[in-house]
Amino acid sequence: MNKKMIFAIIGIALVAFIGFGLYKASGLKSIQIIKTVTIKGTKQEVFDMVKYLNNFPKWSPFLAQDPTQKYEVKGTDGTVGAQYHWDGNKGKDLGYQEIVKIDELNYVSMKCDIQKPFVAKPTFDYYFSETANGIEVKQDFKLESGLVDAFFMWLFGAKSEMENTNQQGMDLLKKAIETK
Repeated sequence: MNKKMIFAIIGIALVAFIGFGLYKASGLKSIQIIKTVTIKGTKQEVFDMVKYLNNFPKWSPFLAQDPTQKYEVKGTDGTVGAQYHWDGNKGKDLGYQEIVKIDELNYVSMKCDIQKPFVAKPTFDYYFSETANGIEVKQDFKLESGLVDAFFMWLFGAKSEMENTNQQGMDLLKKAIETK
């Protein structure tokens, strides 16, 4: 085989890979991940564990993954406008989450502003309901992104990692309440 043929094959393979990746990425431009956990505890204590950002270190999957992470709560904790700022992974993770809506004992909505390792603005909505087995907490995570960002999420398997991290957070929430 001559050099032109080798470069042509490599070029075709590269175009096919990028084309396939962009096709797969188009499905990742809008991501929604729903996780649910049932916790044995009162509705008030479960709700307060989420509503008060000073409690987040007790169940943060990010802090569990990076125990050296620095964090700070700004504003009046447990109210709309309160923010949980983090700086972790030796300066490689940076951002904050902010409470944007509260329906006492039923719902907490938070928006995130992630600056590192990538720029993103996901939302987390938490719904609380009483069941025969305990308090059910439903976490509804949403992330909108452009095609290029979605391509890199596909390339590095980011959605699977997000699903695992969200599940870890819900498991840690359950553990924080049930092992008091």
